Amino acid sequence: MLVVVIGNVLVWLLDQFSQGFSLSSALCFAPYYIIHKGEIWRLLTFIFVPTTSNLFFLAISLYFYYWIGSILERQWGVTKFTVFYLLGVVLNIIAGFLVYLFIPLPVETATMHYVNLSMFFSFATLYGEMQVLLFFVIPVKVKWLAWLDAALFAYDIIYNLVQLPTVGMFALAGIVAPIVAILNYLIFFWDDLMASLGRVKRQTAHRHSRQTVNFKQATKHAQQTKGYIHKCAVCGKTDTDYPDEEFRYCSKCNGYYCYCSEHIHNHVHIE
Repeated sequence: MLVVVIGNVLVWLLDQFSQGFSLSSALCFAPYYIIHKGEIWRLLTFIFVPTTSNLFFLAISLYFYYWIGSILERQWGVTKFTVFYLLGVVLNIIAGFLVYLFIPLPVETATMHYVNLSMFFSFATLYGEMQVLLFFVIPVKVKWLAWLDAALFAYDIIYNLVQLPTVGMFALAGIVAPIVAILNYLIFFWDDLMASLGRVKRQTAHRHSRQTVNFKQATKHAQQTKGYIHKCAVCGKTDTDYPDEEFRYCSKCNGYYCYCSEHIHNHVHIE
């Protein structure tokens, strides 16, 4: 990721100090120039084209990409992270050529903007509970920022869909690019997402199972029907007869079983 960041910085600097010449325009992904002019370097160099000319936002975004990319490299290893990023590049190239079929003009049809942003989905999947400082001030969990990121993706897709009748196929790139980035993320995290969904389903089923004890309801029922709340399942002591006795419930027994202080750690667990 460091190579990508340095490349973006160099291209931005050359753009700023090259009068009458835009290096970004010469490096961006434009299939027309690749096919008709033989400028095959554009197949790779578009990853170094900055997505903004504003220095402040460029610095923030590049720091953000480098930070997340470095953490993913440490978590996955350099090889897996490189495959993840290169797959995003390849999918972008394919999508860019598909868009060119509908817009056969000398225009840019793909950028790395959404693929870079999609790294945050990967980061949030691995470290959702981590807390970061939004704008270096506001503490917020990574998972909530990921939902915000997803909302921005959805907004861009919907906005460009709405623009289709007005600007025609020129809005197509704004629809395809975020979808490609999401696809790249899903390819790597589909199994993890399905496993998480399975855990949620099992937890929900357990909460609604008849075998799951609702201690509040059971306690209220016992008090109403038997005149006491707690009764030791071994010796029969109750909180009515022994008001100073401490009663506890065993989490290892299969069911709603209460024990006095003498037997809570000295009984045979009921299966």
